[in-house]
Amino acid sequence: MANSSTPTSHLTHFDAQGQAHMVDVGDKAHTQRIAVAEGRITMQPDTLTLIQSGTAKKGDVLGIARIAGIQASKKTSDLIPLCHPIALTRVTVDFDIEPDSNSVRCTTRAECTGQTGVEMEALTACSVALLTIYDMCKAVDRGMVVEGVRLMEKRGGKSGVFVAG
Repeated sequence: MANSSTPTSHLTHFDAQGQAHMVDVGDKAHTQRIAVAEGRITMQPDTLTLIQSGTAKKGDVLGIARIAGIQASKKTSDLIPLCHPIALTRVTVDFDIEPDSNSVRCTTRAECTGQTGVEMEALTACSVALLTIYDMCKAVDRGMVVEGVRLMEKRGGKSGVFVAG
């Protein structure tokens, strides 16, 4: 698996005069685009038990966080100013309980067939899903920590494949 992420001398969201602009993707080929992101939220052991039991006061924490992540992926271009609106074909939000670290790991996957990638949609889905867990459990644990949200994999488009090391 290749890592094609290399530094470049310019940022694509700025024109020659240094003004912010939306990148023109009009000449790009429509290709299958896939992005996977992950992150985690660490908490007190009792909070993790509460999430696992499904008896939190506000309801099914992970079920609601899953829906929030999917919804957020569809709103990415409304949140990130220079993102293109994307016709997503698939978004998944999955959770793994990690009892050894008292955390929940979130893995998201966004897909489309289009002219620009879905990295921001996967990252947004992951971030909002984890923030939703925080929101639903903050009454019992305000010390939760959301951390490590990052792109794990990207496929499609001219830049090819990226897999985090």
